[in-house]
Amino acid sequence: MVSNAKKWFISCLAALTGIMLLAVLFFWVFDPYFHFHKPFAFVSYRLYDERYMNDGISRHFDYDAVITGTSMAQNFKTSELDALFGTQSVKETFSGAGYEELSQNLERALTRNEQLGTVFWALDYNGLIREKGWTQYQDYPEYLYDDNPWNDVQYVFNKSVWYHGILPNFIRTITGQPSTTMDAYSSWDKETGLQYILQTYDRNHVEEDMPATLGEAERAMTAENVTENIVSLVNRHPDTTFYLFYTPYSICYWDSLVQEGSMIRQFEAELVTTELLLACPNVKLYNFFDQYEVITNLDNYRDKEHYAANVNSMMLEWMADDVGLVTKENYQELLEREKQYYMNYDYDGIY
Repeated sequence: MVSNAKKWFISCLAALTGIMLLAVLFFWVFDPYFHFHKPFAFVSYRLYDERYMNDGISRHFDYDAVITGTSMAQNFKTSELDALFGTQSVKETFSGAGYEELSQNLERALTRNEQLGTVFWALDYNGLIREKGWTQYQDYPEYLYDDNPWNDVQYVFNKSVWYHGILPNFIRTITGQPSTTMDAYSSWDKETGLQYILQTYDRNHVEEDMPATLGEAERAMTAENVTENIVSLVNRHPDTTFYLFYTPYSICYWDSLVQEGSMIRQFEAELVTTELLLACPNVKLYNFFDQYEVITNLDNYRDKEHYAANVNSMMLEWMADDVGLVTKENYQELLEREKQYYMNYDYDGIY
């Protein structure tokens, strides 16, 4: 009797072990966030969750260029970038990210991939005057970011990953659906125009009591934000070329600065940032604030900051032709023209 019970126990244990091993193998094959290996040609992948997926893209994809940023960079198409610059690129965007999160992701990518020679980085213009560690997000899947194999159990035996990652990839594969393209990854297509901008922007109720100029504490904070998160990274990787560009918000954004009384403050932060970045020989800095036809055409915007995909395409073409290139020789003149235009614009005429 005892012998039969023992055999039954061993059989159950062996069956359970076999099922677990098969499940792990199944998971390893479909690996939805590319933590273990590069994508297999026979698997169809759904690319959708940036903070879970980008580190795996950095680890295992074949690429020599990265385009990154917040939602302001989500509509870039790697196919267009590659056609213009002769690169093999991936897109790694982080919606709502601060400079630190973007910098840390780039550091991991640059450390792991010696072929990464070009970075395109959209610098949120409204992110200059912030603490260096500013973030909107507190919970990160850090078990995906490190090289500790023991905490991968949080990935492999995570029911959310199975439900939202493994099963969709399995279903897509057996039904013959194609993988999400890198062009489509994280991209969005929303209605644009003044009526949609006004759904989230009320010029009569903007933030009050904003400083008119950049005080010493804010100046130091801006310099630390840019130095620690951008300049230090750039200097650690002198063989990589960094294409950095200020995001060209709509004319309604500039109106909001007028309503706040903080436009001079923003220009001063831009000056601090520009001078720090121009000191880096491997940085190519671009400013598109003089692309007035784009910025004043509200059909290009879904809200006062976010531009549609056609603007992303134009920015790639501008950079390929060095349109908007900021240099040590022209940055002061460009900033003065910028001040004159946006401080004297007829904002009431927008509405």
